[in-house]
Amino acid sequence: MAPPQDTRRPFKRLAISDQQRRRDISLQRQAQSRRDAQHQARCLASTVLSLQSQTTPEPVPDIELELVPETEESGAPSQDLDVRHAAKLKGAEARKWFAKQLMLPEWMIDVPDRLSDDWYVFARPAGKRCFVVSTNGTTVSRQRNGSILHRFPSALPNGAKKRDGSGPNQSYCILDCIFHELDQTYYVIDMVCWRGYSLYDCAAEFRFFWLNSKLGETGACDPPSFYHKYRFSAVPVYNCDQNGFFSAYSGAVPYVKDGLLFYNKHAHYQAGNTPLALVWKDQNCSQYVIDTDSKGQVPTQQQVVLELQDDGKLVTSDDPPVVFGGLDSDFIQKSGLCTGNLLRFAISDGGLSFVDGKLVKADLHYLEKPNRARAFADSFSKIMFQHTVRHCPLKIDDLLASIPSPDDQQNKPCDIDMVS
Repeated sequence: MAPPQDTRRPFKRLAISDQQRRRDISLQRQAQSRRDAQHQARCLASTVLSLQSQTTPEPVPDIELELVPETEESGAPSQDLDVRHAAKLKGAEARKWFAKQLMLPEWMIDVPDRLSDDWYVFARPAGKRCFVVSTNGTTVSRQRNGSILHRFPSALPNGAKKRDGSGPNQSYCILDCIFHELDQTYYVIDMVCWRGYSLYDCAAEFRFFWLNSKLGETGACDPPSFYHKYRFSAVPVYNCDQNGFFSAYSGAVPYVKDGLLFYNKHAHYQAGNTPLALVWKDQNCSQYVIDTDSKGQVPTQQQVVLELQDDGKLVTSDDPPVVFGGLDSDFIQKSGLCTGNLLRFAISDGGLSFVDGKLVKADLHYLEKPNRARAFADSFSKIMFQHTVRHCPLKIDDLLASIPSPDDQQNKPCDIDMVS
């Protein structure tokens, strides 16, 4: 595909998006805040493993977090994890807590400034997003909703009981992965901790370099064996210039693509939704651009999942949440609904209304409760991405309009070639 010529101009969807403002705020907060990243990594690793005796690979029943909080030498509270509070959570609340420990990309509803300078791009594998933790001679993968995907031996450090030279017993690794069912491979999209060294407060630029440098050294990318049940592979990551973009968009990969992921080079690993990581897709790089229902069909009307608050408001999973509407107390009582319930709605003919870029009205029609294994509501960016896909999609030409031509990129650094 040939890129557009000189008529291109950067694309902005000012009427409905404040993503760029929130990206700037996120980078400012990141520079100003400091946390005990080592403590955060230890807590997450212990959570993944402490739940394993209470859950099975089967569909998720109730989950209870059994954490023993560690004493923080600094005395500073671990605000990001709230481990003492999380230790008391059960069921849906425990699943929601665990799900929010992953860094969740927002959906791209406008094109970031300095896309070619400050961002990486790579093809997202289709599959199950999960944390993979290796420690004490075992490896556990846990999905977004808190359920165990696999418990297995691996070539990761301390990932199998009978591997020599895997490091100190207290060492552990945390990888952010997508499990690709077709080739039974864990594709690593980020590295959170390596041999006990936390990478939470490291920029994506360093995390990707470290992932590229370290993963292949362990034998984790080798074919499966007795002490290494599943193969690991890092995805190819590119600078988001035109060559890198087309490599991610059109290049061959060993997995089924499900859109493109964009990571800000300066972004730390931030738990929860972040505008410093973005996902975008069209029909050429994803089988499912518009969300489908439980039968795999595209519904006539867009469907959204919102959370019911105690005042009847219906909100997204964002922090702070975005209010999409409300239910009166009579309907809540007659329908047997409770605070915290996730509810599925169709956006009816009235659609979504905006004033000065703010959502002021959503014409919602209640459908049902979604699958109880679901951990949280849709994010605002996901709802808006699905809305624009149906009405005015953000197209590949819009992204390319923000990327200088190859002639302007002669002095840019080379792409990062990740191990495979």
